Amino acid sequence: MDNTSVGKLIFALRKELGMTQLQLAEQMHISDKTVSKWERGLGCPDISLLPELSHLLGVDLASLLAGSLNEKDAQGGSMKKTNFYVCPNCGNIITGMTECSVSCCGKKLLPLEAKKADEEHRLTVEKIENDYFLTTEHPMTKEHYISFVALVTGDTVVMRKQYPEWNLQARIPMIGHGRLVWYCTRDGLFYQNI
Repeated sequence: MDNTSVGKLIFALRKELGMTQLQLAEQMHISDKTVSKWERGLGCPDISLLPELSHLLGVDLASLLAGSLNEKDAQGGSMKKTNFYVCPNCGNIITGMTECSVSCCGKKLLPLEAKKADEEHRLTVEKIENDYFLTTEHPMTKEHYISFVALVTGDTVVMRKQYPEWNLQARIPMIGHGRLVWYCTRDGLFYQNI
């Protein structure tokens, strides 16, 4: 941990929020001289103060300790670069267009790597009116099922949640060519182009 970079980040975030050193100090029940010391790189916050400081400044703890926000380059807005995260405990589904820090049920989640579907995992796709009608022979038991299916195009993601012990039958609007993405609770994330 570099005192100077941490101090510069604290200063920049405090200014961005329109707070004085005294206002930040009062919220943390410390002196404004302590905040000044941090911002000049002459010391770092005590470890017991870090969670509250990161909350007040609106920054995650890792970025605060690193002394930088490590902002990502813009992805250009393409939804095709959507990352999918699934919580192994509760099954929560989270998406993000760039790599980000995601946690659920107290655990940090990593973006899932989609594998091209093999014959066992391919979905059957029929065109019915203006929809793709999706079906599969994949098991749909409580222990092994497809939890969601999504169509991802350059500007749209349409997702349908699926439930165990129901046959997978989903209709997704035909909004252009793209990639079907789905998550098998046992084998992970799959895709097939349509």
